[in-house]
Amino acid sequence: MKSFPIPLSTKEEQLYIRLCKDGDKKAREVLIERNLRLVAHIVKKYNTNEREIDDLISIGTIGLIKAIDTFDAEKGIRLATYASRCIENELLMMLRNGKKQSKDVYLYEPIGADKEGNEINLLDIIESVDEDVVEAMELSENISKLYQFLDDILSAREKEIIIMRYGLYDDQEITQREIADMLGISRSYVSRIEKKALKKLKNKYESED
Repeated sequence: MKSFPIPLSTKEEQLYIRLCKDGDKKAREVLIERNLRLVAHIVKKYNTNEREIDDLISIGTIGLIKAIDTFDAEKGIRLATYASRCIENELLMMLRNGKKQSKDVYLYEPIGADKEGNEINLLDIIESVDEDVVEAMELSENISKLYQFLDDILSAREKEIIIMRYGLYDDQEITQREIADMLGISRSYVSRIEKKALKKLKNKYESED
């Protein structure tokens, strides 16, 4: 699969979304181009052979364009989250309408309807817990950054308290009172250290964006 431009940063994305909503066609093109990596990532779930990749990316890109044209930032969700749904929907429609000669197609065959009369297929049952691909990617990336930031920007005491407080490195999270008793300091002091450490981490994440 060919490479695609890197995604926009959060600040860049917000800027181009505003420009796009104001009718800036160039901003719309940038949003499409810089989100093609998302299309390619989602397409991997549906690809059956190398020959079909370009076709699937073309269909997924239609979903991406629809997402950008209908996205409403005031609803409080990220463009990537909304776009991933639109891309998936476009691919699913193609698979349902195309009736591809593959065993996977049977996942999309209707097997009944829900209480509201909406068609249900086997894939709906299998994926009843619908994990957002983009959110999962972002979470994994942020977790990796967190462990790096613990070493880079926190003092030894701050790191110790954050690890215990939030159960990092597979430890069990404990209360500020329990930490205070273990370290022989006051709970209010633990609270101040925790708040200071969290602020450092927050500022670091924002600077990375």
